[in-house]
Amino acid sequence: MSKLGKFFKGGGSSKSRAAPSSQEALARLRETEEMLSKKQEYLENRIQRELSLARKHGTKNKRAALQALKRKKRFEKQLTQIDGTLSTIEFQREALENSHTNTEVLRNMGIAAKAMKAVHENMDLNKIDDLMQEIAEQQDVAQEISEAFSQRVGFDDNFDEDELMAELEELEQEELNKKMANIRLPNVPSSSLPAQPDRIPASSRRAEEEDDDIKQLAAWAT
Repeated sequence: MSKLGKFFKGGGSSKSRAAPSSQEALARLRETEEMLSKKQEYLENRIQRELSLARKHGTKNKRAALQALKRKKRFEKQLTQIDGTLSTIEFQREALENSHTNTEVLRNMGIAAKAMKAVHENMDLNKIDDLMQEIAEQQDVAQEISEAFSQRVGFDDNFDEDELMAELEELEQEELNKKMANIRLPNVPSSSLPAQPDRIPASSRRAEEEDDDIKQLAAWAT
């Protein structure tokens, strides 16, 4: 067994240490990611610096240039390791977040199941059936009452139609007599008509006119 395996096995065998909560574990994983990201940025800067030094020395100072390239290789190796570690931590964090979500969902579903059980404990299926049957009966009664109210109240309609028509004609005749009695005729004038003047025949008027002419002529001759 490797030393690393012994280390983790020894740490896990401690019964006195309580397991951290999912929130605490997520917080530590995020801190580790932040630390490794900073380390990653530092290594990238060192790689660029060593590369610049190697270019600067070139063939003029091969020894210094080679040393710079060796350091760049070591930094690149560390950077690769950190990239792998970050990927592992990211995967572990996502799995832990999903586990925490599933745990919360399961816990809430358990609470809901207990609540439903508590509610159903106070319910008796037989009582529910009786209640639904009683509701149905009351609905039928209400329907019958509504139909009874909507029906026309039936009285004795066995009357002789001929008698009814004769009575209707009498009522119409009475109404007509009332209308005739209310009609007023115009009054006849009591005074006599004015007398018409006597008309003189035309032949008599001509004879009188001739006599007047003869009288005027005789008076002028004398």
